[in-house]
Amino acid sequence: MRPFRPGWVPTLVVLALLPGLVALGCWQLGRAEEKRALLATYAERRIEAPITTAQLASSDDNAFRRVHLYGRFDAEHSVLLDNRMRDGQAGVELLQPFHDQASGQWLLINRGWLPWPDRRVPVHFDTPAHAMALDASVYVSPGSTFQLHPDPEGGQWPHLLTAVDAAQLWPALGRGGFAHELRLEPGPAAYRLDWPVVAMGPEKHLAYAVQWFALAGALVLLYLYFGWHHNKEKRHGHRHSTGRA
Repeated sequence: MRPFRPGWVPTLVVLALLPGLVALGCWQLGRAEEKRALLATYAERRIEAPITTAQLASSDDNAFRRVHLYGRFDAEHSVLLDNRMRDGQAGVELLQPFHDQASGQWLLINRGWLPWPDRRVPVHFDTPAHAMALDASVYVSPGSTFQLHPDPEGGQWPHLLTAVDAAQLWPALGRGGFAHELRLEPGPAAYRLDWPVVAMGPEKHLAYAVQWFALAGALVLLYLYFGWHHNKEKRHGHRHSTGRA
């Protein structure tokens, strides 16, 4: 049986890379499981009856819960979420504070997507002036939004931002409010409402996990191959030099 002698350099390379490749594969498997749980929670809560804002405040697990509201929008403090694409078209999402009359609580409502093809022209939207009933669902972000540069603070309304945090918005407005965004359901105040539940589905995470594990397997196979092949070449070289002598 041929002795296995891969050499120090290949061994160090494998020791450095293999744990990282396996860890990345396991991380992707974990993310896939998290996304499955999110999708299952979403499916369950989509068929539940809407709750009140009082019930919302008393619960710690509010992701995707449907809420029934009655009140008015604050048209003076709109937020436009930039860089939102639909069908290859650039646009924004419109978020506005909403005052629920039953509880007296402020909530940040995402009214949906609006096209913005020409940046030289302001985005046009209407805000209902009368009190109205609406249903919305709580959106709890799975993580912070990646930003190349932080959004500027202050300025004129509406604010054009790349990310919004309701918990940070309320102190800037000098009022208390619910800490998460609510996404509006179809109705007279809604624009285009086709948000993905998750940005990347569990099947994509599984595909990435397979890729990382495949790279780890390929690295091990190359290590084994070169370990035996390198030793074979050394033995042939030794015999050749002995024959010449």
